[in-house]
Amino acid sequence: MKDVNKKTMARRNFLAHVSKAGLLTTVAGLLPGVSSAKSLLPSEKITNEVAGFLARPYLQMIGPHGINISWITGKLSFSWIEYGEGSNLDKKAYHDENGFIDAYNRVNSVPLRNLKPETTYSYRIVSKEITDFKPYALKYGEIINTETFSFTTPKENPTNASWLVLNDIHDRPESISHLMKLNGADDYDYVFFNGDIFDYQTDEKQIIDHFLTPSTEAFATVKPFLFVRGNHETRGKFARDLKNYIGVRGEKGYYAYSQGPVFTIVIDTGEDKPDEHPVYAGIVKFDEYREEQAVWLEGVMKSDAYKKAKFRVVMMHIPPFHSGDWHGPMHCRKLYAPLFEKYKIDMVISGHTHKYGIHPPDHEHSYPVIIGGGPKDGNRTLIKVKADTKTLNMTMLKDDGTEIGQFQLKTKK
Repeated sequence: MKDVNKKTMARRNFLAHVSKAGLLTTVAGLLPGVSSAKSLLPSEKITNEVAGFLARPYLQMIGPHGINISWITGKLSFSWIEYGEGSNLDKKAYHDENGFIDAYNRVNSVPLRNLKPETTYSYRIVSKEITDFKPYALKYGEIINTETFSFTTPKENPTNASWLVLNDIHDRPESISHLMKLNGADDYDYVFFNGDIFDYQTDEKQIIDHFLTPSTEAFATVKPFLFVRGNHETRGKFARDLKNYIGVRGEKGYYAYSQGPVFTIVIDTGEDKPDEHPVYAGIVKFDEYREEQAVWLEGVMKSDAYKKAKFRVVMMHIPPFHSGDWHGPMHCRKLYAPLFEKYKIDMVISGHTHKYGIHPPDHEHSYPVIIGGGPKDGNRTLIKVKADTKTLNMTMLKDDGTEIGQFQLKTKK
């Protein structure tokens, strides 16, 4: 695999079109350039004793004119981004709201606005520790910075789309780098994490060590990622905090976006057990959440952007078919499968079953259902999707590099 830390790494064609009507969203529901991404409060159980950066910068919500960059510092600090075109670092960005510039925090997400399409930018993070924060006397400590990274904004109106899909990692962080290497030197626009990256969420350290660090080491400092929860991201005492590190705080876990010829719908399928199951102790309501998404989904499918797209792809952790008769899969089938048929989607890409498969259209579904495998060695997969205005190709690789199969779609428009 080529070195993703080189400034010459290309980055293109991501989130090119989003409906102005408000039905469509980018990751976490916000367009780059109008993001209200915030620097988040530190976790209650994290002390201000660890120097340096706990997580290197990772890219999210990139578009032709903007991007969000997130990172985590070890100490309560004032942090910002230095960036510029080419190799320059002549501009400075931070998040501000209601007259305040974010400070005395550790978890950061800062938008860069008014960028140029198809342009390479360099950037680095600078952090200045706040050692004392009195009402009228603020004291700074050590200043640190990351190395310089780069990214390239996509075209304004791309004609191609490509992404990689990882699913069901289940707290095996080494799988991220292993599977990414299977892509070789092929270019791609972004990585999609299709759920169950964890077994359950315990604390911030787990999110950093098992997800953010292996992702930034493999690609995420120069290429963005997208994410949707699996059923295991709904478990554990830190599950409710996960949104503070991935995406924008307080936004929904489902969204839709256009990228070149592909319109993608992302469904947050939630838990696979009934809400009243005793393991949840009465503190979840995923049935209602899935029903909420069904209403939203039909609205999205009625939009002009969806109708005009050459290809319509659904990303969802729990597949509506070929996934058993547990409550979650059956509820997803009941709510979403009729809409998939009515509005003629082209493909569903899922995980969850730990049994990889390429299921062509049949009497139950008129579209292919692609299911990635995992998490054990010999069953892990990398899914590669590439599309232009005429053809969409899906290729699935097993973790030893052998090709499991392909599926090709021709546009009907």
